[in-house]
Amino acid sequence: MSQVKLYGVRAHLQPIRDRLSEVVHSCVVDALQFPQNKRAHRFFYLEPEDFFRPETASERYVILEFMMMEGRTVETKKKLIHLLYERICPAFNLAVTDLEICILESPAPNWGFRGMTGDEIQLNYKVTI
Repeated sequence: MSQVKLYGVRAHLQPIRDRLSEVVHSCVVDALQFPQNKRAHRFFYLEPEDFFRPETASERYVILEFMMMEGRTVETKKKLIHLLYERICPAFNLAVTDLEICILESPAPNWGFRGMTGDEIQLNYKVTI
């Protein structure tokens, strides 16, 4: 299980929403081996005055936050992060300083979906990769 939150200034993030979702999903499919039809993205649009950013970042600054069940190797998570930079930055002409990524993990029993906990459900993809 994985969910993605995408944060950015509304004027810059909203126009690229659909295409950015496609690029992020392509990285998740390739790195985490997710099925094509498995996508959970949430966009959080902020006004410039509500989105403090590092001095090195422009108003186009975007934060990606992945919430996932534990189980992926360090190599798999690094592959996801590298793919995101390789695909997002050129596709949207973003500087690497305008993209930050964080992966947050929690144990499978802490997840609830389809009426079960994450350790009870049979998924059609692997978490331990």
